[in-house]
Amino acid sequence: MPIPLADRAAVLFAYDPGISPKGGGLPGLSVLKNVVNSINLFGIIAVVGALAVSLGVWAWGHHTGGHQAEANGKKGAVVAAGAALGLGAANGIVAFFSGLGSQVH
Repeated sequence: MPIPLADRAAVLFAYDPGISPKGGGLPGLSVLKNVVNSINLFGIIAVVGALAVSLGVWAWGHHTGGHQAEANGKKGAVVAAGAALGLGAANGIVAFFSGLGSQVH
């Protein structure tokens, strides 16, 4: 039974470059990890500040009857909470999708 043309073309054009992540290949990897960890820490600290300001605006708007300020404070609190979630889960998210990507053949 002959192999269909589409299957033969896929075999001819498919090429596996054999690239996979490997630690220790380049100098400075530990420095880069420290820099990224520090950036993540600064981001988390900034989110704490943003959350505090947003909660203050929310409370101020509520107590003064400023509905626009109250709404903006709520939006800021939700955005700050989402940013904290993203910063905290960044390593896990990248590891998850990297694992999924390594399963593609």
